[in-house]
Amino acid sequence: MLVIYLAMLETEQDQRRFTRLFEAHEKKLYAVALHVLGNPAQAEDAAQQTWLQLIKHWDRVSALPWREAEGYAVTVAKNCALDMLRAERKTDAFPEDWDPPAREEDQGEYDYLVSLIHSLPENYRRILELKCVEERTNKEIARRLGMNESTVAARVMRGRNMLKDRLEKEGYTYDAV
Repeated sequence: MLVIYLAMLETEQDQRRFTRLFEAHEKKLYAVALHVLGNPAQAEDAAQQTWLQLIKHWDRVSALPWREAEGYAVTVAKNCALDMLRAERKTDAFPEDWDPPAREEDQGEYDYLVSLIHSLPENYRRILELKCVEERTNKEIARRLGMNESTVAARVMRGRNMLKDRLEKEGYTYDAV
């Protein structure tokens, strides 16, 4: 694999520096990805993505002092692994025929609200399903989706505003008490 990476670099000096970086940190970057993902095959993919990202930003990487280049590479490995986790979680959405738990009273309104939530963009829909339908806390949602709690809170607020706007367009009114 190293030969393929080296072919992407222009100068012999860049190739020598990259080879040194690769040989010194190949196992460490794989270990970081494995720690995050817990799956050897996925960790290998994340490690390869890491090396490709390092080459993509080689001007920045090659300008770093040796110790900082190691830290930068480890950070890129962790981020590649986390990106893979996020992508995997996005595919774990509720099935189309999912029947959410329902309240006895106002069933029609509840079903309508759930259908509106299902129509939201993915990054708001999943969070509002967990918040409004499963009644999870922001902290629980953040842990489950691998996000910051502040990001969850912001998306809950934006998602609720989207729902409110859609309801107002359909003639529903909202009176804050």
